[in-house]
Amino acid sequence: MKVAVVAHAAKTLGGGLPELRRVLEAEGVENPLWYEVPKAKKATEQVQRALDEGAERVFAWGGDGTVRRCIDALAGTDAALAVLPAGTANLFATNLGIPEDLEGAVAVGLRGDRRRLDVGRFDKERFAVMAGAGFDAAMIRDADDLKQRIGRAAYLWSGSRNLRGDAFSAEIVVDGTDWYEGKATCILLGNLGEVFGGVEVFPDARPDDGVLELGIVTAEGMLQWTRTLARTAVGDPNRSPFIRTTKASSVKVKLDRKVRYELDGGDRSKVKAFNVKVEERALNVCVPRQDEETEQDGAQRA
Repeated sequence: MKVAVVAHAAKTLGGGLPELRRVLEAEGVENPLWYEVPKAKKATEQVQRALDEGAERVFAWGGDGTVRRCIDALAGTDAALAVLPAGTANLFATNLGIPEDLEGAVAVGLRGDRRRLDVGRFDKERFAVMAGAGFDAAMIRDADDLKQRIGRAAYLWSGSRNLRGDAFSAEIVVDGTDWYEGKATCILLGNLGEVFGGVEVFPDARPDDGVLELGIVTAEGMLQWTRTLARTAVGDPNRSPFIRTTKASSVKVKLDRKVRYELDGGDRSKVKAFNVKVEERALNVCVPRQDEETEQDGAQRA
């Protein structure tokens, strides 16, 4: 098996990249293809290089942004993605139960199960966890400068700053049928349940069911947002009067003005219209072995 490592050089996990080399060597992987990049957006071309060199397994070292860029190249291939969660939030890895310690993550990448997962496609870009426009994108943009210093707390600080953001008008078509027309402050699509650190926004989400979760938030101002976030924090967002949800395989959105969007926690530009669709079971991912998860659950109950 030919193994490749695509690493965001600025990210850290355990003893860093030198330790990763030692752990891989101890596992019998002595000469992996090795590519270090200074920014996440450089990862896609390096993954493609690895695939051209015959890589069958690609270790992605970095956060959700790096993973997303790797997925852009890996989706639709037979090569497997192995995640080494060296970012701030690591939502993709957390949702899949991938360990946060280096040796554990490497073990999953080499000896774990393989699982075929859906990915979302936002116009020409893919995402694995979430895509959103409005409040969440503004929150992520404002948190970017702080998250290296204060970690996940940056999102709380940024979120509080954006609770008074202006609403926009949206027309949304789901699977060819008119679904929503009116004011909104956030449009969120999720492939996984936990789309913000520690908060399960879409409790029924499954990453291999061929659909995305779609949520519209209409809350405006501090009071309405506080009520909405409180419902979400206790795992029951659908009971909020300011949230409407559905499942969709394709979504078309038109807005009355340009609004910033984000993909997998990465701030993007502004759009006035966008299309999102599901690519079913397009990604081959290394996940913890099911028998090990069962043993761990049994040990915890005992």
